[in-house]
Amino acid sequence: MKKVQKGEYGYIHSQKICRSFITFILLLIPVVIFFIGLAIYHKRENMFTFVAIMGCLPGCRYAVGMIMMLLQKETDPAVYEKTRKAAGELPALYDCVFTAYEKTTSVDALVLGQGSVIGYSSNPKTNPEYIEKHLTEILQGNNVKRTVKIFKDYRKFETRVKEMAASESAGDEKRKNEKAVDVLKAIAL
Repeated sequence: MKKVQKGEYGYIHSQKICRSFITFILLLIPVVIFFIGLAIYHKRENMFTFVAIMGCLPGCRYAVGMIMMLLQKETDPAVYEKTRKAAGELPALYDCVFTAYEKTTSVDALVLGQGSVIGYSSNPKTNPEYIEKHLTEILQGNNVKRTVKIFKDYRKFETRVKEMAASESAGDEKRKNEKAVDVLKAIAL
């Protein structure tokens, strides 16, 4: 089975499964160590108990990432298909979750065009102005000049994507978009 990379459709779903499995394994190991010590010494006060307690730390740390992924909503397949068709050759990212100091925002789809990044979020709690400002600051901090616009209405988003795809010129913009894509992938959860 091919690993789904960050920014590809289905990333959140695959991470939910992968992180849940790894967390289970990382927490199962200390439990097994504890019961081995209990079977050998017939009491809890032994070195195996200490090792088991310390062994829980990596599993608990990984559990935090698992919980973050379990709380995220996956992109609707219809949104993915429509966006993929509308974007054409433009680079697009899906299932992106951006964290900032104040809040976490999920963006179903991001499309990068000539000098701009536009996105769609189906989450009713999304504050478009906040995430636009956050992404603009991050991109500018990495020497990528882009305007960012996040839509909550899919029809407006799709119309803008089609306009960008129709007027897009290749060449130098492709290289610039690659850098912007790399920055956006790096800051996504």
